[in-house]
Amino acid sequence: MQYVYGALLLHTAGKPIDEKGITSVLTAAGTAPDPAQVKVLLASLEGVNIPEVLAKAETVSVAAAPAAPASGEKKDDKTEGKKEEKEEKGVTEEEAAEGLSALFG
Repeated sequence: MQYVYGALLLHTAGKPIDEKGITSVLTAAGTAPDPAQVKVLLASLEGVNIPEVLAKAETVSVAAAPAAPASGEKKDDKTEGKKEEKEEKGVTEEEAAEGLSALFG
């Protein structure tokens, strides 16, 4: 993964993504880069439009991110609804537990 991060760092800095650049970034980060993995990464990135891929990734991550609850809004509305249903039916948690214990003797 550090190889991909190195390539992204070079892209962000406006530097060419080549063997020398990735090796330099990884060495500066304190890792010993494997020349074979550097070549595999470069072959994988050949013909890839990095800005386009990053734009798609941002769109997907924004769409997949759950909405944060507004301040003051309760996070667990499902349990609130269940409690209200039980109260409406007149069944308490203790009564429900007693009913379950009858199943097991």
